[in-house]
Amino acid sequence: MSVAVASGESDTRLLERVAGGDRDAFTELYRRFARPVFAMAVRQLGDNGRAEEAAQETFAAVWRSARSYRPERGSASAWLYAVARHAIIDRARQRREPVVEVPDEATDEAGPAEQAESSWLAWRVHSALEQLPERERVVLELAYWSGLSQTEIASYLDVPLGTVKTRTRTGLARLASLLDEVRA
Repeated sequence: MSVAVASGESDTRLLERVAGGDRDAFTELYRRFARPVFAMAVRQLGDNGRAEEAAQETFAAVWRSARSYRPERGSASAWLYAVARHAIIDRARQRREPVVEVPDEATDEAGPAEQAESSWLAWRVHSALEQLPERERVVLELAYWSGLSQTEIASYLDVPLGTVKTRTRTGLARLASLLDEVRA
């Protein structure tokens, strides 16, 4: 059960509530930041479609990794814009596909069955990730979803680099054991 969002509630408090799974707080955070994030993406990418994708990736990452936000490290808006920058950079790195004509022959692209399998695997990985201890999960989320290096993660979390390496190794090993039945 979610508490109604007060329009004057701070961004930090909203992000803390999002970390707890509060959809109303997420909606309010989206309402506040969707336009500026989209505008930033359009300026960087120069294309509305790719900017929309980057904005969508930003808010998906915010929902998934809000628990990694630490108020003592900076403002909620700065954290959110950093997530947006990473999404925009990721989108910029992706190769633009040229417009091509429809081929006359069959394609090797994944069909509905393969896409369903891929979706199920993604769900299974996210589900297994949720079972990890928070310290390990946060390190993996920052590395694989936010694209931070281990040195950047150490700096962001204010922990020694060796601790980040240990948590990464332990988290990946634990994740692998949780996903053993998927490999079979």
